[in-house]
Amino acid sequence: MTRKLDAVDREIVDRLALDARTSNSQIAEDLGVSEGTVRARIKRMEAEKQIRITAVTNIDRFQSATLAYIWIEAERTDQARGIAEVLSGIPELGFVGVMLGRSDILAITMVKNTEHLAQFVHNRISCIPGVRSTESTLGVNFVKHDYRMARIVS
Repeated sequence: MTRKLDAVDREIVDRLALDARTSNSQIAEDLGVSEGTVRARIKRMEAEKQIRITAVTNIDRFQSATLAYIWIEAERTDQARGIAEVLSGIPELGFVGVMLGRSDILAITMVKNTEHLAQFVHNRISCIPGVRSTESTLGVNFVKHDYRMARIVS
């Protein structure tokens, strides 16, 4: 059974989001709890798939790659979730979400250039059964990119 995160869990996650290399003992000291409490809570949250501790690439450092947003329309709205599941199996896609509004699905990836994007969309996305159309946009100047945007807000 997955437990709901309490205030201590959220504080642990907030500290790890800033720097995942922060030691359990430092977090414990900051929060006024034992190191064992922090260790056990992190272990539980990982086991329950509430958090995953991983390295995140800094897109500002990629000089030969551009972030591409691929908006996908399904032939029928009820196909969106199935198409998104297929897309989620494509390793080059870093984000796949069923959306409300402009398009049925948004997929995000990194590409080398517009030709690379066109080939990727044509060869990997447009051929998926149920995909009616795609529209792609490229990020050109990121004013803010907070890799922690997926942190827990409630």
